[in-house]
Amino acid sequence: MTARMLLAILLMALLNLGCSATTSLTAAQGGTALSVKESHSTAAPRTEEYSATSFGNYEFKAASPGFDPLYGVLPLKFNGGYLALDILFFAPAMFFNLREVYPYYEFDMDKRVVRYKKHPSDPWVNYQPSEAESQRAKGHFAGK
Repeated sequence: MTARMLLAILLMALLNLGCSATTSLTAAQGGTALSVKESHSTAAPRTEEYSATSFGNYEFKAASPGFDPLYGVLPLKFNGGYLALDILFFAPAMFFNLREVYPYYEFDMDKRVVRYKKHPSDPWVNYQPSEAESQRAKGHFAGK
């Protein structure tokens, strides 16, 4: 293996490890504050970038006047493209960035769901956090 080839492989591995995705966070009710793990903003609507992950999650807390807070974990999508790049260029990293945020989320406090979709024209998919996810998110935000 030439030094140039080795350098190219290492560069691809480093770039692949730093993968992230941009998402749009909105709320069906005005005045909703959205807190997400690893974010310092609570504004809604907003656009943010989150790192791809395989082992972590993004806990959230949505709070709106007149509603009990909604806690949970953001649903994440599998990214097969990252897996393919990892296998081709740096196999030991193939389990470190397999999931990422969806591009669109909407929090509905009235229905107690998080909606998500991949493309603007796609229909929303409703997701209701499980009790275990809610408790985990409550634990995360209790220390803040």
